[in-house]
Amino acid sequence: MLGTLANPIDRLKPMFPLRDENPTVHFPIATVAIIALNIFCWVVVQGLGTDVALARSLCNFGLVTGDVLGTAPIGASFPLTRGLVCVVDQHGDWYTLFTHMFMHGGWLHIVGNLWFLWIFGDNVEDVMGPLRFFVFYLLCGLAAASAQMWSDVDSVAPMVGASGAIGGVMGAYALLFPRARVHTFIFLGIYMTTVAVPAVFMLGYWFVLQLLGGLPAVGGTSSGGVAFWAHVGGFLGGVALVVPFRSRARWDAHAALAPRQIARHRW
Repeated sequence: MLGTLANPIDRLKPMFPLRDENPTVHFPIATVAIIALNIFCWVVVQGLGTDVALARSLCNFGLVTGDVLGTAPIGASFPLTRGLVCVVDQHGDWYTLFTHMFMHGGWLHIVGNLWFLWIFGDNVEDVMGPLRFFVFYLLCGLAAASAQMWSDVDSVAPMVGASGAIGGVMGAYALLFPRARVHTFIFLGIYMTTVAVPAVFMLGYWFVLQLLGGLPAVGGTSSGGVAFWAHVGGFLGGVALVVPFRSRARWDAHAALAPRQIARHRW
């Protein structure tokens, strides 16, 4: 999730997940639908990232805290790129609480987010069902947005990206399948290899990256960039919501298929 047009996925280059060893019982309908909706928005609404279309989408569908809460003065602006700016009109566009989850700031941003969703979302959906998973995803996105809005109530930077909601998916995955193995690509200078690590390690690594990337925001020294508190809010939202949204019947079916991947507790 972005506060500006930075690409947080750049920080993930040293370690990047390729696939997990966690089969599914059911086809991930909701996960595929969410990915398709994000791609549709990127192509049709954001014009594949062309300057004007991208800037317009960020201003119209990105979440601007100061505009939604009415805390920023009318006419306050935020620079985007090549002389393009977002201007606060204080219409209180509450729909951006949802639309911002389907907007992205660049190719690396959308590809990285959707890849993480594809790797980890199918298994979480497998133990929830499509409808429950879709609602869960949206609620995690709202938790992410709420956390970021709380952290800077006067912000005029448009916040976009699916990573807050995906953070919730990853939090749920960590709780459900801590022992699942994730095949990961490691790049350290000229040295490149792949290694299988426990899911809880990979997801912990992701969370630490968000923390390190968000240190300027925690210290109050950043006015844009990575929306750190959105990642925290989404991740914790996923951990809190996974139990009530889990289907016991689907959980048992997944446990029968992949007993080594699931958490030891049965709730």
